[in-house]
Amino acid sequence: MDGLNPRKVISLVFIIAIAVVFTLSFGPGSSGFGGTGTTTAPGSVATVNGKEIPMRDFANAWARQMQRLRAQGSPIPESMARQFGMHNQVLEGLVNTELLAQAAERHGISPSDEELRKLIHQSPDFHNKEGQFDFTRYQQVLRDFYRKTPQEFEGELRRQLAAQKMVEVVRANAVVSDDEVRARYEKEGNQAKVVFARFLPTMYAEKVQAPTAAQLAEWKKAHEKEIKDYYEANRFVYQQPERIRARQVLVKLAPDATGEQKAQAKAKAEALRKEIEGGKDFAAVALESSEDPGSKARGGDLGWVERGSWEPALADAAFALKAGEMTQPVETKFGVHVVKVEEKQPAQDKKLEEVQDEIATTLYKQERAKETARAEAEKALATVQGGRGLKELFPPEKEQPALLRFETETRPEAVETDKFTAEGEAVPHLGPAPALVKAAFAASGPQALDQVFPVGEGFVVAQVVERQKPDAEGFEKRKEELRAQARQAKSIELTESFLKALKKSGNVVTNAQAIDSVLGAG
Repeated sequence: MDGLNPRKVISLVFIIAIAVVFTLSFGPGSSGFGGTGTTTAPGSVATVNGKEIPMRDFANAWARQMQRLRAQGSPIPESMARQFGMHNQVLEGLVNTELLAQAAERHGISPSDEELRKLIHQSPDFHNKEGQFDFTRYQQVLRDFYRKTPQEFEGELRRQLAAQKMVEVVRANAVVSDDEVRARYEKEGNQAKVVFARFLPTMYAEKVQAPTAAQLAEWKKAHEKEIKDYYEANRFVYQQPERIRARQVLVKLAPDATGEQKAQAKAKAEALRKEIEGGKDFAAVALESSEDPGSKARGGDLGWVERGSWEPALADAAFALKAGEMTQPVETKFGVHVVKVEEKQPAQDKKLEEVQDEIATTLYKQERAKETARAEAEKALATVQGGRGLKELFPPEKEQPALLRFETETRPEAVETDKFTAEGEAVPHLGPAPALVKAAFAASGPQALDQVFPVGEGFVVAQVVERQKPDAEGFEKRKEELRAQARQAKSIELTESFLKALKKSGNVVTNAQAIDSVLGAG
């Protein structure tokens, strides 16, 4: 018989628990736990109406979920999975399954011995090399992997199956009327496709002239509050500690480096420093020889650095230099550094009075750029209403518009959306634009929309290029498909409501300390 490989054994119990809970649309981090109790047994992660869920079951379920993610090509670290709230999902799966199993017992719902036998015999966990159920392997897997006796395993599996049957009973009540199917079609069959172009203030900022002294004085007087608000929101720009723009060459040291290893690292750093003193470019030396993975590829460039972000010894050495100078080798816990200061910026503490002209100029130009963007959008709208198309007026520079390439838009470009419905307030590729959506669906067919739409910081001109309305023929073609979709949606809704009622009327208590002991408290 082939040896037991734990990585290949998938928990049959957990598969059923996953089927019960993860089809119910609970989002990451949701817990959904209720009840009035306050304590649970130390060895359990939760108590459901007095029935304990052992830490061992949670640990196995968590391990299986991590294995499942790896099998799907998503090998995220366990710490990140916990940040996403996946431990809550796993715990909720166990709690929901227990709630459903208890409900099944109250309703007299129980799987037959034949159903249990069939499920066990079909599981590849218990098959031999020929793909047949092997009772000896079954006993071995239960003993070595599940750590359960056949009686314990089969009893637990029976409860899982009962929970699944309870879900099926609840979902069997998901009846959908013809009126509901037609209402779904009326929503989904009402579709539009538009072409739009954005006119953003940033596209026109460079064309805006700086204000004259008289214009600036007048603008400052009328916008005192805006100037003050801008200063407060950007205070970090005007109040900065001393900074240097630096490059470094690093020779790394292990935390447990010996005195001899430290001396060797310092000698290597001194040799590299002499190469630079001899005329070799600092960035070239860093690219060739630095052992700092974060800056090596950039020729040792560290960007702007504040004193407090470095260890005192290195900060003191670097901040004492003038622009263009280079430190002697300095040892820190990371290794031995040679740093070159390229620029220095003294500490700043500029008051509002010192920078109000600068701020006023910035805001004045932003306002004028926005006015220009609106004027250009109005001009484009008039041209489109005269019969020209947005794709003709504003063809993309490349095969796809910059917006679809996730690049900065430097000029208006025509963007064509996919079909969308009136259900939401967003336009594909554009985002929330409720007024535009309303206007598009008020149109009876392809046409230019008769206004400029403020969207975000800019303005949008749009044309409806396709307009699909629900009709009797379309309804007949899609009726059965829509009925299945509506029934699936209603069955999920019924199951969620049923579980919510079970939690509200029951008593679910969770044990955070037990969960932490399984996952680690971090």
